[in-house]
Amino acid sequence: MHVVANTRTSAPGLRERKKRATRRALAEAAVRLAAEHGVENVTVEAISEAAGVSPRTFFNYFPSHDDAFVLVDDEVGERIRESVRHAPADRPPLDVVREALVTELDGFEARQELWALQSKVLQRSPHLIHRGLKAHVAEERALAAAITDWLEATRPGTREPSGTGIFPRLLAAVTQTALRVAIEHWCDHPGENVLTDTFQEVFAQLAQGLPRPPA
Repeated sequence: MHVVANTRTSAPGLRERKKRATRRALAEAAVRLAAEHGVENVTVEAISEAAGVSPRTFFNYFPSHDDAFVLVDDEVGERIRESVRHAPADRPPLDVVREALVTELDGFEARQELWALQSKVLQRSPHLIHRGLKAHVAEERALAAAITDWLEATRPGTREPSGTGIFPRLLAAVTQTALRVAIEHWCDHPGENVLTDTFQEVFAQLAQGLPRPPA
């Protein structure tokens, strides 16, 4: 059986790290200001000032004012997809995506407050829900494509003519839902749960086929 080397892409250079840091700073400033004042009262100028950049710089990272409130940690998705593409061939598919996500969860622990604030911002601003849903669907499709690449690399000839078959799409959708449930539960119980433990519990239940919980 052919095994794909478990390698990662090279670490980003200084310029790329600075760009990612600026994007994170803008997104965090947007969410914090919106949580305090409401999205409708937060301007691009205010977000830029809080992040220490110019309004012109803001539009180098976000196409519109509203995008800053829903796109946080955008680069995480690409790292997860790269982990999936380079996963060993002998791993069960569910474990492949679980392990790819687990490598990113430690960085989430320090951002619990921000995730909780973003959730509140979205709940208070229904017009952002659609934008957030579009971002979620795009991430899900990109993950499905990465799963398809891994399946094809480990077992050539499995790629369907349409490109992405039912199985990769279903696995990506289940994974995204599992992550959302774990994060929401974790944010709803601050200080009570470690995100990694909650996430592992969610995936353990999936692996067992979602049996009826004990009484």
